[in-house]
Amino acid sequence: MYIPKYFMVTDVDEIWDFVQKNSFGTIVTTKQGKPIATHLPLQLMKEGDTYYITGHLAYGNPQWRTFETCEDVLVIFQGPQAYISSSWYEEENVPTWNYQSVHIYGSPTIMDEEELKRDLAILLEKYEKHRENPVLWDKLTPEVLENQLKGIVGFKIKVKEIQAAYKLSQNRNETDYRNIVDKLQNEGNPNSKQMAELMGKRVKNRK
Repeated sequence: MYIPKYFMVTDVDEIWDFVQKNSFGTIVTTKQGKPIATHLPLQLMKEGDTYYITGHLAYGNPQWRTFETCEDVLVIFQGPQAYISSSWYEEENVPTWNYQSVHIYGSPTIMDEEELKRDLAILLEKYEKHRENPVLWDKLTPEVLENQLKGIVGFKIKVKEIQAAYKLSQNRNETDYRNIVDKLQNEGNPNSKQMAELMGKRVKNRK
């Protein structure tokens, strides 16, 4: 990923926090030279000093078979994004787009059944525990679990390289930056509002 110096993020803790909060990602591999991708919920796990991205694919999805032939896979996580009009700047310039994106490269392996069960239990815990009637692993019947496990393939990707870009108008002066936040807040669409909130939280770091 091309990352100008203004927008490069190197703080690993900040990146992992971003991944945890934007965990619906995209896995990209190649099959006979052609890129293929799947969009799915993923998890960040740590074993000792090693980080892994974990998840599962439908058995009928042929992408999991490319794990056997791809030395590395690409996992993409994205955050808020919004159009930035150059009419919001003090001086003449061209429009641009603000966004957050993290690319992770790693080597994939297929989980065994016990690993997959643990991963699914953690996934359900993350997204269900706060609900009124949580659907947790130990509440599902053995019959349901057995049928579901037959239809999926678990995987884990050992993290080898991380690239992170937060393009949030860091290269603009203070007046432009604050004006961008105000304009985004009033754009009337959820993407712009989300970007405004994100940039607003970072105002104090620019002082």
